[in-house]
Amino acid sequence: MNLGETYVLDGIDRQLLNELQGDCKRSLKEIGAAVGLSAPSVMERVRKLENAGIIRGYHALLDARKVGLDISAFIGVSISDPQLLSAFEEWVDSVAQVLECHHVTGGHTLLLKVKTQNTEDLERLISRIRSMQGVASTETMVVLSTHTERAEIALPPSDARRRKRPRRTPDPPETQKAS
Repeated sequence: MNLGETYVLDGIDRQLLNELQGDCKRSLKEIGAAVGLSAPSVMERVRKLENAGIIRGYHALLDARKVGLDISAFIGVSISDPQLLSAFEEWVDSVAQVLECHHVTGGHTLLLKVKTQNTEDLERLISRIRSMQGVASTETMVVLSTHTERAEIALPPSDARRRKRPRRTPDPPETQKAS
């Protein structure tokens, strides 16, 4: 059942997603054994999850350093005119070194995660970014080491639903005693 942007996952869907995130190259039979379904039932559920847009693709996780991308950095980009934001984002889509682009709060408009071969390539990328129309400033943070970098999404518990907190009623004004 699809409720707007939220797809209601049952326990088996959650197990399937966790199994697939762990190793999506396993056979449907193996995954089915882990979640208590037959291979055809696994395939049917996976197709439903794909059609709902929950599963967006299957990818190999690469070790960036082993393929020559030694520099990771985050670049905060401040855009001077909101009218120019979409053009900058379109440009970002065409730049292979930009792995992620997030619209953020705080001192910058966007936060980019980039990987380059060396500091010279990073400097060229920063220069290209700074030359884009509408870019007011950039701030670059080069990653020295990475302790944790996850591709898997930790699914919230199945009973986690968006619940509105009850409104807090203001305390009644204290009644003044007549003296």
